[in-house]
Amino acid sequence: MGPVVAVVGGGQLARMMAEPAGALQIQLRALVEAGDGAAAQVIPSSTVGRADDAEAIAALVDGADVLTFEHEHVPQQVLTDLVDAGVNVQPGPGALRHAQDKIVMRERMSQLGVPCPRWAAVRTEEDLLAAGGRIGWPVVAKTPVGGYDGKGVSVLAGAEDAAGVADWFAHPRGEVLVEEKVDFTRELAVLVARRPSGETVTWPVVETIQAGGVCAEVLAPAPGLAPHVAEDAADIARTIAEGLGVTGVLAVEMFEARDGILLVNELAMRPHNSGHVTIDAAVTSQFEQHLRAVLDLPLGSTELTVPAAAMVNVLGSELADPAAAYPELMASFPDAKVHLYGKGVRPGRKLGHVTVTGTDPAQVRRRALQAARLLEGR
Repeated sequence: MGPVVAVVGGGQLARMMAEPAGALQIQLRALVEAGDGAAAQVIPSSTVGRADDAEAIAALVDGADVLTFEHEHVPQQVLTDLVDAGVNVQPGPGALRHAQDKIVMRERMSQLGVPCPRWAAVRTEEDLLAAGGRIGWPVVAKTPVGGYDGKGVSVLAGAEDAAGVADWFAHPRGEVLVEEKVDFTRELAVLVARRPSGETVTWPVVETIQAGGVCAEVLAPAPGLAPHVAEDAADIARTIAEGLGVTGVLAVEMFEARDGILLVNELAMRPHNSGHVTIDAAVTSQFEQHLRAVLDLPLGSTELTVPAAAMVNVLGSELADPAAAYPELMASFPDAKVHLYGKGVRPGRKLGHVTVTGTDPAQVRRRALQAARLLEGR
């Protein structure tokens, strides 16, 4: 009946693994947060449980070929106990730790010689003030663990703003990451996949456009990116994947500063929003590739199948059900590929995405934006 892959997490990333899993006759199991959530709607073998419940995860992996994740929020002790018990965990806890703790990640990036913003780990408000003076205001303060989509991130214009993050020091980690606020021209992302036997592939570099700390658009390939900069970005992603021993998909988010200088911003050790465009615009989607990689199967081609593609997220909606826009959307944008995640509507929530492909980067972006706005009821 094919291999069995167990996934921790019940959101849209696990949901989007279901289609390639079915095509490859891979049996997918998921530990989900809610029985009616995004993943549970399409993965019959779903069990409700918490990501920090060791017993629930042990039951999930019983008889599975591999355990993987759609988020990084599984405690290290749970993961190391599983590995000690002989469970095939991909990516392993040693690698995943770098996506769970931003300070650990920054330390390892520095050891690998990967270009990053100037940074410091601080334990007190006084340390923060000293770091800000040393790095140069403004700075960006980040909680080392638990932050995502702009949460746990604050821009401090000067010393007078330091008190605004004073309560972050009460977190069990006891430290706050402080980084220079990079004067970048745009944000880029590179997706790399690596399997345990070492084979590594990268997709073409994409440009990401944020809105309120949340990824709003992805343009593939990154428009106007100099070939040598694209090559540098791919080299950085491979260096990180190999240096950390990553397996599965790794997303490396970068700033492109002036003169093509690249600085690594964030890591995600799983399929990522910047890679959704690969579903409709690449030979092998990030979701199929992740399944191949964690099962140590040969990796698929990452070539784009079109000259240009744009993905736009659907962030909240004025409609009670975004699907109510289907008649108008499908009539007006027959080239648009719609992916809704089965989530209830609330302001700013990622409800789905739209991808448009073609030959003209500006046109596909415009059409994807217009189609997404219809789903948002605008």
